[in-house]
Amino acid sequence: MTTPARRLRCAVYTRKSSEEGLDQAFNSLDAQREACAAYIASQKGEGWSLVMDPYDDGGVSGATLERPALKRLLADIEASRVDMVVVYKIDRLSRSLMDFARLVEVFDRQQVTFVSVTQAFNTTTSMGRLTLNVLLSFAQFEREVIGERIRDKFAASRKRGMWMGGTVPFGYRVEARKLVIREDEAAIVHKVYDRFLKLGSATLLAQELAKQGVCMRRGGPIDKGAIYKLLHNPVYVGEAVHKGVSYPGEHEAIVSRAQWDKVRAVLAENPNLRAGRVRAKTPFLLKGLIFGPTGEAMSPSHTRRGSKLYRYYVSQAVLRRGKDACPLGRVPAALIEGAVIGQLRALLKQPEVIVSTWRATRGQVEHFSEQQVTEALTRLDPLWEHLFPAEQARIVQLLVERVDVQETAIEIRLRTAGLASVVEELSQLRGTNDVGAAAKPQAGRRRRTENDPRREAA
Repeated sequence: MTTPARRLRCAVYTRKSSEEGLDQAFNSLDAQREACAAYIASQKGEGWSLVMDPYDDGGVSGATLERPALKRLLADIEASRVDMVVVYKIDRLSRSLMDFARLVEVFDRQQVTFVSVTQAFNTTTSMGRLTLNVLLSFAQFEREVIGERIRDKFAASRKRGMWMGGTVPFGYRVEARKLVIREDEAAIVHKVYDRFLKLGSATLLAQELAKQGVCMRRGGPIDKGAIYKLLHNPVYVGEAVHKGVSYPGEHEAIVSRAQWDKVRAVLAENPNLRAGRVRAKTPFLLKGLIFGPTGEAMSPSHTRRGSKLYRYYVSQAVLRRGKDACPLGRVPAALIEGAVIGQLRALLKQPEVIVSTWRATRGQVEHFSEQQVTEALTRLDPLWEHLFPAEQARIVQLLVERVDVQETAIEIRLRTAGLASVVEELSQLRGTNDVGAAAKPQAGRRRRTENDPRREAA
């Protein structure tokens, strides 16, 4: 009596890397499935039966396991609903040796066999596994060669100025695989370039555009980061860029070459110099030092009402996300600077600060005593009111590392090294003329000291 063959549930897996031709009535996936189904039908006497659920991945690369149909197939294998996986060719399942080894591990754990219709072998034997590895090596080699060919074609196309896909730049749309100017967005690009040349500051420009309600394509505000992206993108001057090299593009430019060069000249300047020129008449002692309750920096800002100037520190959280992003959106500059200076003067009189400063100073200048450090720090308090604003700002930058402003408190973190530098300067001042000397800019004080005949006499 003949024992009936065990029923084997066979799942057909098909894949095609590109989406080209998938919209046809009979495409590559259909051809693969039909060949596999015919092969399964020929093995009906062995107990093979076709699983009717399709496992088709169209337009998905074989270089990854992140494929919807493959994931569904693996889930059914884990659930013991499949006994055999049938593919047209090995590379339809994977083109990577490492990925295929992972799949075979899953198959072995669930006692699932693997069959290729056009490449007959048995994965349960050592010779079959060797054959499989050899075939997969060639499949992986083919994938890498195809990738190199695609990259070479992409590079050649970019050199000809062709648009090769990706995120469409603001100011353009794609028609017939070419970039075409979108007039409404192009007007915004023009405005960004024009106003940046006049203002010289992306921060001020972002604030101006926010007040005017100007937005990006998806409704987001044009912040400083977006402005810099627009100003640095060569596509607006009619160029196509590939790996940092620009080529003449097929698309029409939005910005003239002369305007592009002017913007490049402004951006080439030191940002600190540009910011200083823009805010030359608005001194801020705590610039770069002050942080709000959310931990984000607070930036200098100002406004004018008539002839009067009002200065503020505004939280970056508020500038980026709106007034509700920080409980302390902005604070008057004069108020917070006065509070910080008052607290700083009090800190400089505390014994623990004097001791830590003496230790830091002793490491730089051996002859300094603790008494000399105390006298030097004490001398700073009456001198402060006589210092020029620039000198006050310089000393604050030397002494203060960070200022954290909360709704009900202010915390100051001092720089010990900065304290040591200030002590060295103050220790050189003597007599009643010290106030006048300290009130002058630092460079001028050094020049007078070098030419002072009293210095030679001493």
